[in-house]
Amino acid sequence: MNKDFNPLADLPMGFGMTLMQNENVMRRFAAMSDEEQKSVLSQTHTIQSKKEMQAFVNHMGDSGAVL
Repeated sequence: MNKDFNPLADLPMGFGMTLMQNENVMRRFAAMSDEEQKSVLSQTHTIQSKKEMQAFVNHMGDSGAVL
């Protein structure tokens, strides 16, 4: 476990706000390993709009969705 990694500090505001609107996805993200969280966060940096972010978070909530 990387002690320097803090997902809350690295959470883009738009992702965090959208994540908070979906409790199931928020729990899923919190349960991910550091590496999984880093992967998700790196993907959020390419998202350009609120609509895209909502689609991304919704996709995370899809059963069996692999990001």
